[in-house]
Amino acid sequence: MRVPSRSPGQQPGPPVSPTAPARRHAPSASPRRTPATEPDLDAYRAAVADLLVEIGALAEASCIAARQVLVDQRLREPALAAVLDATPQGLVGARETLLLEMARYQPNERSSADDIAALARIFLLSRIDVMWWRDAPTYLTDEQVNGSVDLVDLEWLRRRDLLRFRYLEQPATLLGRGVRAVRRRVFPTATPRTAGLLFRRARREVVALLNDIGREFTARTPDATPPLWVTSLVRSAEHQHRLRRLGYAAMVPSGHCLGWAVDVEMEWFERFGVRDTLAELLLARQRAGEINVVDEGQAWHLCLAPAARRRLRRAYEAEMGV
Repeated sequence: MRVPSRSPGQQPGPPVSPTAPARRHAPSASPRRTPATEPDLDAYRAAVADLLVEIGALAEASCIAARQVLVDQRLREPALAAVLDATPQGLVGARETLLLEMARYQPNERSSADDIAALARIFLLSRIDVMWWRDAPTYLTDEQVNGSVDLVDLEWLRRRDLLRFRYLEQPATLLGRGVRAVRRRVFPTATPRTAGLLFRRARREVVALLNDIGREFTARTPDATPPLWVTSLVRSAEHQHRLRRLGYAAMVPSGHCLGWAVDVEMEWFERFGVRDTLAELLLARQRAGEINVVDEGQAWHLCLAPAARRRLRRAYEAEMGV
């Protein structure tokens, strides 16, 4: 399946509620030139993998200048430049952002980037997301996420047994955080170690994707295996910057802030012996052109491809009876 590098355009769905306010977005910059040919994503991922080996060899603080020269030169190569130049930042903006991220990098227990090469991997592979959806408007504020008519309430669906995946919400009160902490001490492996969702909302197509993956995962694993677990969905740019201040490897711009990216738990499934099963399932969908996958350690980042949007929208409507 060939994956287009441009979004087919926004298709607002029915409102979540009759009173749900429409979101407003700041005027967007002029769209970038459409590439004459679609970037070769297999070549891009292979070039990223080669570059990461070289970055890893120059990870020491004394190698900063050499690392900068390496990145500057390698990102100009056709396989890498084709994707980066088709993002909203363009090749120059992406290069400068990556160099700045690497210069500021400090390892910490919250970051999914264990080292500087992992940081570069997360940034570069996630550029596929923003290339695909570069014309999609960003959810700038928490209010825009909560008021968007393009997002549905997961809790409403969960209570009607319409979800084939699980999630936790972030506790909203001090008491709730205390209860969560006690549960983790008493049952440390009962659920993944995640802060939970700040926004329990998602695009309809993303719900259909996760349900599809969840059903396939359940069919391939033993009966006692827990369902697919989602650790992050849509985020506002406002929240993305909060995560960055806390030390998370939250990239900007991000597919999460466009509503098309999700994170799914991986590490926790090792104790059930099915992590590799889930990994192969996700990578097969990437090879089919349906999603982009970024290995972030404990969780994997997924982004829906524009080519799969129409099919999944139809699947959602059929499954939900709308």
